[in-house]
Order: sequence, then structure tokens, then C-alpha cells
Amino acid sequence: MIQSMTGYGKVTDSFQGKTVSVEIKSLNSKSLDLYTKIVPFYREKEIQVRQLVFEKLNRGKVDLSITIENTGATKNTEINKDLAKAYLNDLKALDAIIGKEPADYHTLILRMPDIFVQTNETLGDEETAFLLDLVSRSCDKLIDFRTQEGDALKIEFTERIEDIRRLLTEVEPYEATRIETVRERIHKNLDEMMAAQVDENRFQQELIFYLEKLDVSEEKMRLSNHLDYFLETMGTDFPGKKLGFISQEIGREVNTLGSKANHVEMQKLVVEMKDNLEKIKEQVLNTL
Repeated sequence: MIQSMTGYGKVTDSFQGKTVSVEIKSLNSKSLDLYTKIVPFYREKEIQVRQLVFEKLNRGKVDLSITIENTGATKNTEINKDLAKAYLNDLKALDAIIGKEPADYHTLILRMPDIFVQTNETLGDEETAFLLDLVSRSCDKLIDFRTQEGDALKIEFTERIEDIRRLLTEVEPYEATRIETVRERIHKNLDEMMAAQVDENRFQQELIFYLEKLDVSEEKMRLSNHLDYFLETMGTDFPGKKLGFISQEIGREVNTLGSKANHVEMQKLVVEMKDNLEKIKEQVLNTL
């Protein structure tokens, strides 16, 4: 099943006077790169949080944020009073030196580094379970988001793969025309180069040899097989990397088809195939 690597999930719940929010978002990446921003009170559980995210998610550049909003019933931080007094004395001394009138010291002090310190409240097993459940639920929401995006990717991939297949079938009518064009061009060149009689048997042999180099039947067959394989692989779990490899193989066959085309209309069809393939490759990079 296809999933996008782009996703978002947020869960908010309350525990003993605290409102806790877990927000998680992801972008495409070759592996799972997890960046966390966790409030100090929960930071001791970061290893468990990271382990849970790694179990739930497969790939992506993931940003996880955990915040707490106190409702007033409890508090997790308090003002470092000794440090606040030291800041106050320093500010007053500075004002005296520069001859400045006393300012609103409270506002300045509350913005100073390390002015807030963690209280002695401990994180129990019940709250740990509550926190990990929030993380798990936020991951689930992100996965749901990824799945919805994946459904849209599947539709786009299918449409573009089938469009390449349609263009491939349109190549066939030009192949017979191309043979006659090559025959006429060689005859014309020979007529211009020499007036002597041309050995028709030798001419046919050379023509066959030349046309074999332009034959695209194998490329068409391999390209068709790759298109089938792409659609089949979309039905597997986490097919993103594999789809990338198949896209490369499709590109090789399309490029070879273009180099052998030797026909304006065939070249136009190849350009349209390449346009579809480039759009597929762009989206494959964001496919889980």
C-alpha cells in the first residue's frame, strides 16, 4: 500500500491539571531522521519516545514536539528566587552607573536565562504511559494522513503509467513508415554518390543490417514489462525505493527508444513519455 512521506498529526489530552500536546510532522527522506523538541519535565523519557516513533514510522524527516500547558492546579516550574535577586542587584547597579532611572525590573528578570527551574515533581509510571499513548496516537494520525496522500499518489502514478503505455502503442504505426523512409534515403544517397549500377542483393543486406540497429521491438517489450511491474509493485508495503529503481529502468528503455526512433513523430511520443516519467520520479521521492 502506497503512503506519502509527507504527514501531520497532533493529539492533545489532559493529565492531573496539565494539558499535554504532541505534534508530529514529516517530510521525505532516505531514512528515518527524527528531531525532537520536548519540554524539560518529559525529557527523561526521550529514549522511550524515540524508540516508539521508530517502531511506528518507517522513513521520513520527522519533527516531534511535546508541550505542556498548566491549567493552574499544578505547576512544573518555579522562579529561581536567588538568581532573580542577583539579577535585580546587577540591574540596579548598572542603572546607578549609567545614571538611568529605575525600570520595570520584573519584566526584565523574567526574561533572563535560567530564571525558571524545574520543580521536584517526579514523573510516575501512570504519566509515562499517558505520554507514550499520546505519542502513539499522534503517530497514528500522521500515518492516516500519509495514507490519504498515498491514495492520491496511486491515482497519479496509475494515470501516468497508462499514459506511457498508450504512447507506446502509438509508436507502432510509424515503424513501417520509418523503414520505407530509410530505404528511400539510402537509395537517394547512393544515386548522388555514384552513377554505377547498385547490386540490389547487397543493398537489401545492408538495409536489413541498418534496420536491425533501429529495431525497437525489444525495447518496447521491456518497457511494457516495466510498466506492468511498476503497477504491481504499488500494491506492496512501503514500495517507494523499489518504485524508484523501476522508474530508472523505464527511463533507460525510453531513452533507447528515443535514440533509435529516427522519426519525428516517434520522437514526439518519446518526449511525452519522458515528461510523464519525470513527474513520476518527482512523486516517487516522496513515496514511503
